[in-house]
Amino acid sequence: MKILVAGATGAIGQMLLPLLVQHGYDVIGMTRRQERKALIQAMGAIPVVADVFNQELIYALIKEIQPDVIIHQLTSLSSWDFGENSKIRKEGTRNLVAAAQAAGVKRMIAQSISWAYEPGDSPAAEEVPLDYQAPFPRKTTIDGVAALESAVSEIPDHVILRYGTLYGPGTWYDKNGALAQKVMNGDMHSSDGVTSFLHVEDAARAALQALEWDTGTVNIVDHEPAAGTEWLPIYAELLQAPVPEYRPGRNPGERGALNARAITDYGWKPLYPSWRSGFEYLKN
Repeated sequence: MKILVAGATGAIGQMLLPLLVQHGYDVIGMTRRQERKALIQAMGAIPVVADVFNQELIYALIKEIQPDVIIHQLTSLSSWDFGENSKIRKEGTRNLVAAAQAAGVKRMIAQSISWAYEPGDSPAAEEVPLDYQAPFPRKTTIDGVAALESAVSEIPDHVILRYGTLYGPGTWYDKNGALAQKVMNGDMHSSDGVTSFLHVEDAARAALQALEWDTGTVNIVDHEPAAGTEWLPIYAELLQAPVPEYRPGRNPGERGALNARAITDYGWKPLYPSWRSGFEYLKN
């Protein structure tokens, strides 16, 4: 099976490519940065350089490669520019899907998020609607997610992975990550908002396993949704950061998500069932 991974050098991509290669797949890793080609080669994949916003180039690339599956892991998370990330979800996904359709690609696996659900008092299952009525700036994120999922659903066989909040190597929650720095600087406060976490390695393993899953949308989160009052003080202590100030309340969508479908219907088993054990890597 020939697999094209778009976003091959992101936090998930760098764990996913070696897994795919180890399982005997013919893997092509796509990056927009020329200097990342060597990294993709080192992971055992064939590198291609392309900007997903260049529609003509993406059409030509996918037509030439003729992949059996496209795994869409494209994001723009190096800064807090949520507008750019939304643009990738909208325009980048549309270009990928249209090019896949033109080339006859029948299967796509795509990264989405599990904190886009409408507000509620309990963790959300996949049947809960997205937060379409969200105010700005959250609306930017929701519109991007909705556009991504709608476009990917046009591919006959598709799996949409609604990932939890990613932590682990290469993420915002890594020791030198953007969010870790905010906690170290005392700029984060704990609240009643609930988060469902996901170790980046479990995200990569889910994408690998989804190659054999039925079409559908599935939450990929750990077993323990947690309020900020619970997880953030532990995270801060592991970073040897100041104790976060508590501020009551929560933002829309901070309700967590359920992973029952992933566990029961798909047989997914996270290596890190809880953020409690997953955060332990910060001690190293």
